[in-house]
Amino acid sequence: MITLTSDFGTPYPAAMKGVILQRTDTRLVDVAHDLPRQDVRSAAFWLREVLPYFPLATHLVVVDPGVGTDRNALVVRAGDHVLVGPDNGVLLPAARRLADDVDLEEYVVDETRLEAPDAARSIPSATDAGPASNTFHGRDVFAPAAAKAHEVGPDALETLSVLEPATEYVSLDLPEPTLSANRAVGEILVVDDFGNAITNVPGSFLEDRERITLDGETVPVGETFASVPVGDRLATVGSHGYVELDVNQGRGDEAFGLEVGDEVVLETAD
Repeated sequence: MITLTSDFGTPYPAAMKGVILQRTDTRLVDVAHDLPRQDVRSAAFWLREVLPYFPLATHLVVVDPGVGTDRNALVVRAGDHVLVGPDNGVLLPAARRLADDVDLEEYVVDETRLEAPDAARSIPSATDAGPASNTFHGRDVFAPAAAKAHEVGPDALETLSVLEPATEYVSLDLPEPTLSANRAVGEILVVDDFGNAITNVPGSFLEDRERITLDGETVPVGETFASVPVGDRLATVGSHGYVELDVNQGRGDEAFGLEVGDEVVLETAD
């Protein structure tokens, strides 16, 4: 299968699917197309948390605030998986989760060797070499590259003439918290659609605690949202294993006044 992830909303993902289906009849699976727009770090987090649940697949990812610039298109083999997307770091956290660093291979796409999608050849700005559009590399670069990578599989990427080994590429490491026995200094990595404010503090920090203080305010610790009355705040451990700051049937980000990137200081409550 080929999975597709982007910040495009609609209808742009349909064009990418059309390009892929011109080349292969493989199964296409949407991961998400409503990721925070142009937010590479949030996309990297969600990919790291979601892609390991897939069987062998090629993963097409387009969160690309640098579209049309001289940033490269990257293909990464991560064990039995292949990731295709912009060289802005978005692929690397997921790739490392899918395979150890020693089992990663990185390639740069030679865009001039890609066969343009049939319909794109009629675009007025199209040229004989390179993508037809400087604003839609998802359709003109990444989708054709994903189809090529899928065709040969992870063990034969080096045979593709459109790929060259990457001598350098953009890496991205999600920030780590500062931890001690009774104190954690972290930050909000992402806020999901429910308003849950997800930190980078490991859930083990909440172990055997009934409450903590967040920036000086006492917050109960619960195993489930229903551990507190509807509308009340709590700290809990999300499905990803990190501390979340939530509200039972409400929005944690609003109740705590938090945004992505905000620092949070969690301490043992007296």
